[in-house]
Amino acid sequence: MNIKLRPRLKVLFVSAEVAPFSSVGGLSQVAYFLPRAFLKMGVDIRIFTPKYGTINEKKIPLQIIRENLQVPTDEEENSSNPSKLICNIKTLSNLKKSEPQVYFLENMEYYEKRANVYGYSDDHIRFGLLSRGALEFIKSGDFVPDLIHCNDWHTGYLINYLRQNYADQPGLKKVSTLFSIHNLYQGSFDFEHASEMDFDDGKSQLASFYTERFYKQNSLKRGIIYADLVNTVSENYAREILTEEYGVGLHLLFKELRGKLFGVLNGLDYNDFNPSADKIIKKNYSLSSLPDRLENKIDLQKQFNLKVNPEIPILAFSGRLDEQKGLELIMETVDFLLSELEIQFIILGSGDNKYRKFFEDLEKRYPEKVGTHLVRDFVLPRKIFAGADIILLPSKYEPGGIIAMEALRYGCIPVARATGGLSDSVSNFNPEKNLGTGFTFKKFTRESFIVAVVRALETYKNKLVWQKIVRRAMQEDFSWNKVAEKYLDLYQRAVKFRKESLLPNPPNAFRQTVI
Repeated sequence: MNIKLRPRLKVLFVSAEVAPFSSVGGLSQVAYFLPRAFLKMGVDIRIFTPKYGTINEKKIPLQIIRENLQVPTDEEENSSNPSKLICNIKTLSNLKKSEPQVYFLENMEYYEKRANVYGYSDDHIRFGLLSRGALEFIKSGDFVPDLIHCNDWHTGYLINYLRQNYADQPGLKKVSTLFSIHNLYQGSFDFEHASEMDFDDGKSQLASFYTERFYKQNSLKRGIIYADLVNTVSENYAREILTEEYGVGLHLLFKELRGKLFGVLNGLDYNDFNPSADKIIKKNYSLSSLPDRLENKIDLQKQFNLKVNPEIPILAFSGRLDEQKGLELIMETVDFLLSELEIQFIILGSGDNKYRKFFEDLEKRYPEKVGTHLVRDFVLPRKIFAGADIILLPSKYEPGGIIAMEALRYGCIPVARATGGLSDSVSNFNPEKNLGTGFTFKKFTRESFIVAVVRALETYKNKLVWQKIVRRAMQEDFSWNKVAEKYLDLYQRAVKFRKESLLPNPPNAFRQTVI
């Protein structure tokens, strides 16, 4: 009997940043861990990303697999701007079996001469080039995926090009797409407050790279419209963006396309974030040796010049110092908390100067009670998670909320606003049933925040109950393997939808009405 084997799913993961080659935010971590989890599941997944100038080929050996790839700019032939940009495709020379193949798009002007990943006035051209370059590479036949997994506004162009400019290409017509939204940032142009003259309905042909019109064409919006499926990085955030408060001008579009909108919470690398093996923290510990965690608390108090007393609860904040993180709520309440209660407070992060100044002054007013480290640091967060008792997460909005997962892994209990990914990762403590992994609040007000903090501090006094919360927190499973299973389901749905949409009478034709 002949057994027909199911073909191996082929995926191209396109991202503006990929750790360890380029790393600015959480997207680079997703681009690192998720493909590796897919490899273990038998998916043939490969990554496509720019070759930035920070990538040193002496340390990361690369080899050219395609020279002189001509990427159209849609500029007229007689224009002073080039109608094509010449790129190379390089790959890793020493690829391990546990690592996905990475394709680097090489271009001197737009990537190699740039010291940063983002922040240039021509970012729209740079990521238009990334999107079009990926499609030209696929068109060349080296690797034709069943699905392209695009990420954030940088690759929304790709999905638009695929469905308009490459719609008649036999090799690309059947390729399905998943568009992952890690945040609703839409590029350099202010689309949310655009005038009627600058409004982009998302349906017109993409203009030439070098025109003002291209700059004002919303790639995030276009990716949402043309993708087979769309997902955000938490289930709750997928619901929140249907509202005007969270949808940054796109809520009506999300409502119209809600049938193809999903949420998948990001994961955590449990080998890396592991208190029983972490070399950064003072003393390793696990569920079976939880008392050892106290040594990390004492170490943290010493490092931040706080009064050394393991009985005093430490409240901490770790993250970007900006409005999104809800720092106003901390600023409005921390004086009261420090003056009325026997607590200590630590803050780590870089960002807006108004926050830096406030917390610098706070440290001066409360010696031995407040510790600050107001610069970016990749080591100290682990020490804070391992030593602090409570992590403060009062975000205005939070698409993913990776900090909560990291803190829970180390037994640092969140006081978090129930929004976005925080709502999906932190369950509110129920004293009657003795359930929950943190203390949550709904309204973005100082009253709601301070009630949650006081609830946590009162519970902290009951050591037996608190230890049970800590144990539940450390037992939570946000592993990438679980996340990959959910994404694989979306991949299969997207592939099925693309196949059905190409039938003479597609069963899901109603979903194409917006295009």
